[in-house]
Amino acid sequence: MISAVRSTRQAATRTDRSALELARRVLAVEAQAVHALVERLDARFLDALHVIQACIDGRRGRVIVSGIGKSGHIARKIASTMASTGTPAYFVHPAEASHGDLGMIRAEDVFIGISHSGESAELLRIVPAIKREGAKLLVITGKPESSLAREADVLLDAAVSREACPHNLAPTASTTAALALGDALAIALLDARGFSAADFARSHPGGALHREALKHVADVMHRGAGVPVVRERATLKQALDEMTRGGLGMTAVVDGARRVKGIFTDGDLRRALKKGARPGSARIARLMTPGPRTIVPDALAAEAVALMERHRISQLLVVNAAGELVGALNMNDLLRAKVV
Repeated sequence: MISAVRSTRQAATRTDRSALELARRVLAVEAQAVHALVERLDARFLDALHVIQACIDGRRGRVIVSGIGKSGHIARKIASTMASTGTPAYFVHPAEASHGDLGMIRAEDVFIGISHSGESAELLRIVPAIKREGAKLLVITGKPESSLAREADVLLDAAVSREACPHNLAPTASTTAALALGDALAIALLDARGFSAADFARSHPGGALHREALKHVADVMHRGAGVPVVRERATLKQALDEMTRGGLGMTAVVDGARRVKGIFTDGDLRRALKKGARPGSARIARLMTPGPRTIVPDALAAEAVALMERHRISQLLVVNAAGELVGALNMNDLLRAKVV
C-alpha cells in the first residue's frame, strides 16, 4: 500500500514537472513571436496608422475590425481597445456581414480583416463588397502571399515561426502576435491623436480608474494655512522659514492682494546661495522665479500632471480667475492621490 502511494506521488511529481516545462515553452514561443514583430515593424505600420488617421480625422469614418474563430476573438479585443482609447471602432462578424451587416460599412471607413491563414472564406466573401463601397482594407495576417493579403490596401505581417501548441496546430503564438500588433496600432493612434488620461476616464465611468482620473486639483491641493506664502518684500530668511513650515519645497510669493507674483523653490535657494545671497538681507523678489506656472482649482488633476511633466517642474500654485493664490500642490500630492 505504501509503495503504491509513493509510486503515485512520484508519477504526479513527474507530471507536474512536465506541465511546468511545457508552460514555460509556451510562454517562450509566444514571447519570441512578439519580439519578432518588433524587429520586423516597418513603414507599412506607418501606412496603416496614416490611413486610419485620415479616415477618422478628416473623413469622419470609423474602424471596423473583423475575423472568424480565434481571430474573431482577437478582432473583438482590438476593436474594444481602439474604442476605449479614442478611435471610433467596432467589431463585425464576417458571417453576419454577408447577411446584412455590410450595410454598416461606408466609404469613409477602414476595414481591418484578421486572418492568420489569409484564406478565411467568410472574410474573402465580403472583400468585393468592401472594395465596392470604397472603404480601405487593412489586413493583419501571418501569410503575406495569401488571397486576403493580395487584396489589402495596407498589409501588416503577423507571421510566426511556429505555434506554441506542441502539435503546431492550435492558434496560440499567431493570435498573440496579431493581438500585440493591434495593441501597438491602438496605442500609436492614441498618441497621435493626443488622447489624454482624462479622455480615457470619460470612456471608463465605472470603477476606481474613473474616480482617480477625474479628480480635480481642488480635491488634492493644499489650502489655507497649508500653503506656504510670503510677500514680495520678505527676506530670504523669512522665505526659508515659510518653506520649512510648509514642507512643500517651495513658497509662493504674492502682493498685498494675494495675487501670485512668483515662486521660490529649493532650486532657487541653491542658486541664490551659490551667488552669495545673505539670508537676513536679500529680498525674495530678486531671487524668486517670476510669473510661475499656475493652474485653476477646477482643472483635472491629470492636467496638473501633464503641466508639470511638460515644463519639468514638481510644484504648482493654484489660483482663481483673478490670479489670487488659493492653493498649492506638488507631485507627491498627485502620487498619493493615485493620479500619477
